[in-house]
Amino acid sequence: MSDKMQEESRHQSEPSQWERDLLNRMVMATVAENRKSRRWGIFFKFLTFAYLFILLGMFLWSDKLEVDQITASEHTALINVKGLISSETKASADKVVTALRKAYEDEKTKGIILRMNTPGGSPVQSRYINREIGRLKEKHPDIPVYAVVSDICASGGYYIAAAADKIYADEGSLVGSIGVLINGFGFVDGMQQLGIERRLITAGENKGLLDPFSPLEQSDKSHIQQMLDQLHNQFIETVKEGRGDRLKVDQHPEIFSGLFWSGEEARKLGLIDEFGSSSYVAREVIGAEEIVDFTQKEEVWDRLARNLGAGAASVLASMAGLGEGLTIR
Repeated sequence: MSDKMQEESRHQSEPSQWERDLLNRMVMATVAENRKSRRWGIFFKFLTFAYLFILLGMFLWSDKLEVDQITASEHTALINVKGLISSETKASADKVVTALRKAYEDEKTKGIILRMNTPGGSPVQSRYINREIGRLKEKHPDIPVYAVVSDICASGGYYIAAAADKIYADEGSLVGSIGVLINGFGFVDGMQQLGIERRLITAGENKGLLDPFSPLEQSDKSHIQQMLDQLHNQFIETVKEGRGDRLKVDQHPEIFSGLFWSGEEARKLGLIDEFGSSSYVAREVIGAEEIVDFTQKEEVWDRLARNLGAGAASVLASMAGLGEGLTIR
């Protein structure tokens, strides 16, 4: 091959000038884009930290305002009993009782309102609260406690409300459900149709009681019914002790049947005393229009975590190196 042909072949294999320029521009654009992404990443990280600090400051400031409010003038103490009554909820005995004690111990508390909005729950938690109300009433006889029903006060909720000096509600509130239940499902027939064999091995002949995949024996049903009747009688006696002659049981024995009624009907049955809201009771009954909320609040960090939500959590994860960056959608 001649020198001329070799030279032409070499020139053809080398990239032309415009190709080199294009490649350089692409590299520079990529570098610039990466720099811009890093700058935006730093900005959003700073913004996230600023948001966290501002939010934390708001929580701390709100807690300070609550403390200042409690040290204000003579007031009505408000405690919310809201949602399911359980050891794991906001309406647990620990939270409600703690709030009650703080309200009674405050020197400027003139009266206490239990604002009820609960369908019920644990009879044990309800009984704890009921008994503590009775104990605190004896210890502080000059401070009345009233239950005010908003939407619903049923079952365990009424168990608590019965300890109050009086119960107020709206005409449309739902009140009652004085009863006890235990429920579940049985899948025995369905398993037989599918050809499924249940293999249950226990130590203790009644350990498999209420197993949904085993037949319900009459002896098991009788035992459960006896237990429910006992709990129901405890409930009834507690309500009678709290409400006394105000209950129209002689004329209406269905009061303890598990039924519930509107506030208008509940007043006729003696389940409530009067109609009125929390502000009405504070102003007209207790005589201290200023209301201070003693309901136990979540810890600052718990509230912070709950309010951040899943979106902020993903941001924190990316900042910790668990993600590939911030995505805005």
